[in-house]
Amino acid sequence: MQTTSRTPGILLAYELVEGAGPVVVFCAGFGSDMGGTKALHLREFCVATGRAMLRFDYGGHGASGGAFADGCIGDWVQDAAHVITHAIPGRKMVLVGSSMGGWISLLLARAAPAMVIAVLLVAPAPDFTETLMKPALTDAQKASLARDGYFQLPSPYGPPTQITARLLDDGAAHLLLGGTIPIGCKVLILHGMRDEDVPWRHSLSLGEALASTDVRLVFIKDGDHRLSRPADLALLTHSLAELLGENAGESLSEGRV
Repeated sequence: MQTTSRTPGILLAYELVEGAGPVVVFCAGFGSDMGGTKALHLREFCVATGRAMLRFDYGGHGASGGAFADGCIGDWVQDAAHVITHAIPGRKMVLVGSSMGGWISLLLARAAPAMVIAVLLVAPAPDFTETLMKPALTDAQKASLARDGYFQLPSPYGPPTQITARLLDDGAAHLLLGGTIPIGCKVLILHGMRDEDVPWRHSLSLGEALASTDVRLVFIKDGDHRLSRPADLALLTHSLAELLGENAGESLSEGRV
């Protein structure tokens, strides 16, 4: 594991697997990290196929320093951009973004179109603070935000997550939906239709908003938000191989959408 620092005193952890380019860059989700199932599965794929891969943790996530509650979308985009510039300067990339990492990936692709040849999104959650989180706020949560600057959001994946007013305000400054998203590269979106965190129709709106004419959406009818079952992971690497222009292997099993 290696580290770099964007903010004095806060180390950002990353791992670069050397190999052929373009570099597969994995952007994890909200509160997740580079040690997650999808990140490690992609690492195994890249090692086996001789592909370069970069995975990392945003500030306040995983092995990186800093407090999760101190971060926001803008901070985490800057963390991602810093690690990329530090670890793989000038190299072409395929961005892979899971959930919030999909939002991060899209912001990175918009900022550096010449460096990104394709984007692979898994249950992407662009604008989730504005379109998914804010409308669901209870009166008690609104009161807590006004009084304390944060509230505790229950999570099915672990302890409650602290949601700050800064996170919500900053998210509003990085919205992508509602207009054309000026990204012209290939984009492939995978989304489970039993996703209880980010509705699959969210990806329909994203597909319509992207300027690229090479956008594909794949819906997994029985898939949840994580898409981490063996068949889901096989679909993930199959999709990445296609974007890399490599042999995607055997056909997917029947019954997958």
